[in-house]
Amino acid sequence: MISIALPKGSLEAQTLQLFKEADLEVRRGERDYNPRIDDARIGKVKILRPQEIPKYVEMGYFDLGISGLDWVKETAARVREVSALHYSKTGEGNVKIVVAVHQSEDINDVGQIRPNSRVTTEYPEITREYFGRLGIPVELFHSYGASEAKVPDLMDVVVDLTETGTTLRKNGLKIIGQIMESYTMIIANRESFEDPGKRKAIEEIVTLLQGVIEARHQVLLTMNVPEKSMDVVIAALPALKTPTVSRLHGIDYYSIQTVVDKGMVNTLIPNLKAAGAVDILEIPITKIVR
Repeated sequence: MISIALPKGSLEAQTLQLFKEADLEVRRGERDYNPRIDDARIGKVKILRPQEIPKYVEMGYFDLGISGLDWVKETAARVREVSALHYSKTGEGNVKIVVAVHQSEDINDVGQIRPNSRVTTEYPEITREYFGRLGIPVELFHSYGASEAKVPDLMDVVVDLTETGTTLRKNGLKIIGQIMESYTMIIANRESFEDPGKRKAIEEIVTLLQGVIEARHQVLLTMNVPEKSMDVVIAALPALKTPTVSRLHGIDYYSIQTVVDKGMVNTLIPNLKAAGAVDILEIPITKIVR
């Protein structure tokens, strides 16, 4: 059995939804201190701040953890980076650690930041390394939240995590540089990953989670097609997909099944109907394991 640390806070809702869709639902007790997953491969489950998880996984308190790449780098945790999940607090996609100043500043590039500027951030180690590479001496102030609100009254520069930059702009700030792109990822304790039994369990859990991520972009289309329309319908299907074709009993019709990108369905279905397909069904997919 393996132990798992899941993130609390901004990544919590998306992570719990992912586990639920993977049939690994996290069930909580009355006080929420000791959640559980009813799966024979999983023993202990804890929900912790994502900032803490990489180090706890490195130290062996947990075999597996989910956190952001930003916190793996910030804590310099020696863990096995198993798989990227590419979701954030609002859904799919990555986030960025950026450098921003107040809009009133005549600064449009990080290289223009004045030496010894006051920099506030939740990422002091990443920030120290970044400005060190640039050769710009700065005064670092560790922020414990609402970093964007401290510029320009208390601080000159903010290094912050953002998805779209909207919150920074609303607070009168402008982005002048990007330090790194981050995403949610699965990390493992290195010793656990080398243990054959635990590695098997880890890889099976990762397969289920990645199967859900993959399925979110796809749907299954099924349809019946008269023999005379087969060539036209097949030509209308996405070129990179190989459909499953079987003849219907007793009539000159074929059944076609194929997986297609969800984003193209609204235009594809009318085209298939026009090409001669009938009884078209769009079926959601819960997991795709390739």
